Amino acid sequence: MNNTLVAIIIGIVAIFIGYNVYARRIDRNVIQASAKRATPAKMYMDGVDFMPTSRNVLYGYHFKSIAAAGPIVGAITAAALWGWLPSLIWLVLGVMFMGWASDYSAIAVSVRNDGNSLSAIAHKLIAPRTRTVLFVFIFFYLLLVAGAFGTLIATVLNVPSVPLGIIALALFGLLAGQLLYRAKMDLVLVTVITVLGTLGAVLINAIPKGFVLTAFTNFNLWLNSFAPPKGALFTVLNPTNPVATQNVPITVSLVFWLLAMFVFCYLGSILPIWRYAQPVNYIGFWITALTIVVGGLGAFLAFFVKPSVSTFTIPAFVGWGGPTKVLSASGAIQPLWPMLFVTIACGAISGWHALIGSVSTARQIESEEDMLPVGGGAMFSEFTLGLLSLLAVSVAVTAGGTTSTAVAITRFANGIAGFLNVFGISKVYGAAIARAAFVVIVITVTQLLFRIMRVTLAEWLGGRAPIFKNQHVATVISMAATAFLVVSGTWVYIWQLFGASNQLMAALSLLVVTVWLVATKRNSLYAGIPMVFMYVTTMAATVVTGYNLFVTIFLKQVGKAGHEIAVAGSVVTIAIAALLFVAAILIAIDGIRAWQRFRRQPLEVAPQPVTA
Repeated sequence: MNNTLVAIIIGIVAIFIGYNVYARRIDRNVIQASAKRATPAKMYMDGVDFMPTSRNVLYGYHFKSIAAAGPIVGAITAAALWGWLPSLIWLVLGVMFMGWASDYSAIAVSVRNDGNSLSAIAHKLIAPRTRTVLFVFIFFYLLLVAGAFGTLIATVLNVPSVPLGIIALALFGLLAGQLLYRAKMDLVLVTVITVLGTLGAVLINAIPKGFVLTAFTNFNLWLNSFAPPKGALFTVLNPTNPVATQNVPITVSLVFWLLAMFVFCYLGSILPIWRYAQPVNYIGFWITALTIVVGGLGAFLAFFVKPSVSTFTIPAFVGWGGPTKVLSASGAIQPLWPMLFVTIACGAISGWHALIGSVSTARQIESEEDMLPVGGGAMFSEFTLGLLSLLAVSVAVTAGGTTSTAVAITRFANGIAGFLNVFGISKVYGAAIARAAFVVIVITVTQLLFRIMRVTLAEWLGGRAPIFKNQHVATVISMAATAFLVVSGTWVYIWQLFGASNQLMAALSLLVVTVWLVATKRNSLYAGIPMVFMYVTTMAATVVTGYNLFVTIFLKQVGKAGHEIAVAGSVVTIAIAALLFVAAILIAIDGIRAWQRFRRQPLEVAPQPVTA
C-alpha cells in the first residue's frame, strides 16, 4: 500500500469515476448543457476578455490558470504534518465530490448569467451587501496570494538555473498568439514550435556548469555587488523560520527578479487575452503536463525497476494533532480537522478556481458542451499535480514535521528528480528541471492574479473613482501593494490566512451556485452539501489560524527590539481573520434568506439565446 504504484492506481480510479460517472450525470441532468445556447463569448465578443476559444486551447488555459503552487506546497506540507494517508484520502474525495463541482459550476453559472463575475451574480441573486463584501474579500484575498506567489517566483528566479525558461515562455507566448489568431496557423504546429522552444530553453538553462547558467550566476553576482555585503539591501524578520534563518536578506538580485516578474505579469494584465495571457498559459500547460506525465510515469515504473524510489519513507499517519513534539515547541495546534482541509486546497477544491472560472474562462467558452471538459477536466488534471507532489515528498524525506514553503519546493524538486532518474536523468539535472517547471507553474497563474485584481478594482471602485477603471492604473496599484508585501516581509503573516481564505472563497462560490440552482428550480444538493462542509470547516480553520498567530508570533515577539513589524503583522493578520469570519457570517445570512426566498418563488428564467 505504501508505494507510488498503488497511489497512482487509486488516482486513476478516482478520475474515471468522478468524471465519467458523477460529473457527466450532473452536466446532463442538472445543468443541462446545450450547444444550441449562445454563450457570452459569442454574444459579446470584444477580442479582449470575451473571445470564443477552442476547447482544446481553453482546457490548457484553464488548467494552467488554476494549477500553481497550491497543489505542490499544500500536499507536501500536509504529508509532513499528518502523514501521506490522510492527504491522499482528502485529495481523492475532495476532487471527486467537491473540486470539479466548484470549478465547473462557477463557469456554468457565469455562462448562464452573461459572463458576469460571482460578485455581480451575488448582487443580483442574494443582496447588494453580499456583492460589496465579496469585492473586499476577493481583492485582499488576491493581494495576499500575489504577495506570497511574488516572493516564491522572485526567490526561484534568483536561482541561476531557472530564468531563461521564463524569458522564453514570455516570448513564445507572444509568438503563439500571433500565429494562432493572426496567421491562423494550425494549433498542433504552433504547439510544437512554442512548447519545444520553451522546453528547450528550460533544459539549456538547467545544464550543470553550462554557459547560460554561468552567465546568470555572474549577472546575479554583479547585481549584488551594488549592495555589499552579500548584496543585501536590508533584512526582514520571518519568525516562522528556524531561529538561525529568521533574518531573511532582501538582495538586489531578488528585487530585480521581482521587477522582472512584474513586467511579465503586466503584459498578462493589460494585453487582450488572446495575445498573451491565453497562449502563455497554454504553453505553460504543456510544460506542466509533461512534468506530470513523465514524473508520474517514472513514479509508476519505479515500482518495477527501482523499488527504492517508489517506497514511501514518511509515516502513513502522524497523528490527529500533527507532530506533537515539533508543534509543542512553538505552541501551535494543528488538528487534522479542520486544518488538513485548508492546507491541501488546490488539488482537492479551491476558491481561486471559481474566481478564474467565472471572471475569465467563462468568457471564452465557445459552446456550453465545453464547460465540463474545460472546468471539470482541468480540475481532475490539477488533482494529478497534487498527487504527484504527494508522491514526491513521500519518497524524498524520512521524517514528518512542519515545513516551510522554501523547503516544500526543494522536496518537490528532489522527489521529481528521483522519478526522472528512473529514465537515467541525473538527479542534479532533474532537480533543476523541476525547479524551472515549478516557476512556470506559478508565474502563469500569477499573471492572471493581477488581471483579476484590476478587474475587481474596476468593478469595486470604478463607479466612485473612474481612474480605477483604467487598466494600467489598476494594475500598477495592485503591483505596488504586492511589492510592499514582498520587500517588507509582511506577506509572511498574511500568508498564514491563505488556506482558510482560499477555501472560504470556494464555499462562497458554492453558495452563489446553490442559490442560483434553487432560483432556477434545479437540484442543488451536489453544490449545497460541499458548500456547507467547506463553510463550517473554513470558519473553524480561521479561528485556529488566528490562535496560532497569537501564540507563535505575537506573544513571542512582543516587546522585542527590532521585531515591531512581526508584532504589527500578526495583529493585522488576526484582525483580518476576525473580519473574514464576520464577513462569512454576513454572507451566509444573506445566502440563507435568498435560498428561502427562491424556494418560495423561483425566478422566471428568460429564454436563452440560441446559436444558428
